[in-house]
Amino acid sequence: MTRWYALELEDSGIRSTQFTLLVGIAKNQPVAMGDLADVLMIDPTTLTRSLRLLEKEGLIKISVRSARRQRFLNVTRKGEQALRRSLPAWRKAHAQFVSTVGARYWNDLRHELETLAHLAGDLEKLKVGGSERPPLRA
Repeated sequence: MTRWYALELEDSGIRSTQFTLLVGIAKNQPVAMGDLADVLMIDPTTLTRSLRLLEKEGLIKISVRSARRQRFLNVTRKGEQALRRSLPAWRKAHAQFVSTVGARYWNDLRHELETLAHLAGDLEKLKVGGSERPPLRA
């Protein structure tokens, strides 16, 4: 699936991973790095590396640390232009994907993936917190 979206976004000038991050930031800006990592379920170290590349390309702005030691992200004008340029390609790719697998299958799959993501989050909290077993949400 990732390769399909990557191929469709090729001509837009950004990679599918960049698109995902830009959308995540644009929908929640200004967003703290840690909050974006939680929403996208990305390891904070990996996220920081990816964000630095977006910042270097001028697609996002990373704030200086706030009083609570957080850094906030915003999409720049160049980043907004990249999103506008790439969104039609992403929508086309997504429509073709859904058409191929069927809308019902896609909705069921998306639901299952969301359930797995929540379970993974619960397991991560258990590992970090180390106390009790998380409830299963199946």
